[in-house]
Amino acid sequence: MRTKEYLFHHPIAFWFGCILITFGVLSHLPMFVHASHMNFHMAGMPMDNTMLIGMAMIPFGLAFSCYGLMPRLATLRVNNNTEVIQFHVADNSPLNKEHIKLVIALLIAVIVDVMKPATLGFVMPGMTHEYKISSEAVGTVALIALTGTAIGSVLWGRMADVLGRRASILLSALMFIGTAICGAMPSFQWNLIMCFLMGLSAGGLLPITFTLMAEMIPAHHRGWLLVALGGIGTSVGYLVASGAAAILEPLFSWRALWLLGLPTGLLVIMLNKYIPESPRFLANAGLIKQAKAVLHKYNGELDEPTQTPSENHLEIEKTSFYEIMRKPYGMITLALIGTGTAWGLVNFGFLLWLPTNLRDMGMSADTTNGLLAQSGLFALPGIFAVIWLYHSWSSIKTLVLFVMLTSLSLICFVLSDFLGQINNTMIILSTVLLLISSSGVIAMLIPYAAEIYPVQHRGIGAGLIAASSKVGGIIGALLGVAGFFEQIGLSAFILAIPLSLCAYILLKNGIDTRGRRLEEIHGDLINRI
Repeated sequence: MRTKEYLFHHPIAFWFGCILITFGVLSHLPMFVHASHMNFHMAGMPMDNTMLIGMAMIPFGLAFSCYGLMPRLATLRVNNNTEVIQFHVADNSPLNKEHIKLVIALLIAVIVDVMKPATLGFVMPGMTHEYKISSEAVGTVALIALTGTAIGSVLWGRMADVLGRRASILLSALMFIGTAICGAMPSFQWNLIMCFLMGLSAGGLLPITFTLMAEMIPAHHRGWLLVALGGIGTSVGYLVASGAAAILEPLFSWRALWLLGLPTGLLVIMLNKYIPESPRFLANAGLIKQAKAVLHKYNGELDEPTQTPSENHLEIEKTSFYEIMRKPYGMITLALIGTGTAWGLVNFGFLLWLPTNLRDMGMSADTTNGLLAQSGLFALPGIFAVIWLYHSWSSIKTLVLFVMLTSLSLICFVLSDFLGQINNTMIILSTVLLLISSSGVIAMLIPYAAEIYPVQHRGIGAGLIAASSKVGGIIGALLGVAGFFEQIGLSAFILAIPLSLCAYILLKNGIDTRGRRLEEIHGDLINRI
């Protein structure tokens, strides 16, 4: 069959929805352009009928596109489990140009995903000035956006297990486009609503991307490419966000950074032909012919007649959130959630307040900024060590190692605080170790979740782990406001304890995924029961 048959189930509905969303966003631009003589300040301007009609077009467009991506019910569960899908042959295939196209497309999707929330830090000063609100009030934008990402990670993960990986990625990109109207909202309250929706759309794209990539890349290359995708995509996403702020904000104000959601989201949509549906998802849904079409495109003719153990649908239980909290996944899930939450506390709490706390301890602002800049520069090569160890040594042991290194680096801050004096060398070493280890943890956390869960739980599993890091960030932000991180030694010690406990549980219950087939990993976990 032609491989294009699996791309859209109702193509007219999908593209009509895209057009509605795009025109819905474009209808906000005349009012934005009209404010150019006021340095694009739109605060207090009334929303005209064109804007209101455009806002109404966006949810209708999403509904049409969702229908366009939804499989016909008559095709689901047809001939399920009656034909052998030779995933073991595909997993032994070499990387080819189709895999490389997929990796590049997903890398761009990750960059776009990271870029959107990364712009928060650059738009908040402009929002504070234009809306004439306090810095504390504008800080609620970040908190609400982070809440949206946490909820979105779970919701989109669940959707990926029901509608498919490809469908969820494209729908998330369409929500990105729709939330670009943040850049034309006259009131701060509307910005809060749109920032929540922006977070909702951004929260799910990252775990779904890892899920699709885990199910498409041959086993030998899967691990290191997953980690590289997360590490490089995150770094470039922040770089693009900062570059866009430097270039566009002086010309078009902070609002231009939100409006970038339109072209960047459309870019992901235009790359859709390089983003297939997962053949494992298709086979699990009973769409055998479509699954074979994808495998043929990415791996050539799979004429191996032998059926290997665990080949014919090990994943026979129904999709359920509760399944990943039961054996054989329960302890691993709890440890991954605990690690993600602790990472959020470290990254959005301890590290966020570290410059302020160092200044309160007597270090000058210039010295503090210089030390942190040096630490970040030294920590940058750490991602390459993570990639090498994850691929060449052991996925689970590498994850445990970096969780323990994060705990150890926090203990170094405890010792420094206990000595009661600021030692620049000690601070640099502690911060470098913390940045390297925490960056390594988040680079591996979602990829490992995408490998460990079976096909019908993989989206919700990866989404839940991603959400845990956002929940940790929310708690960290609230604790920071309450002054919890002012006591560097005490807060570092408290954070080190759960990290060490999670590392122990992962070491005892985790399984090495390096170079192994997804079905084989699941089979080993099942055999533990």
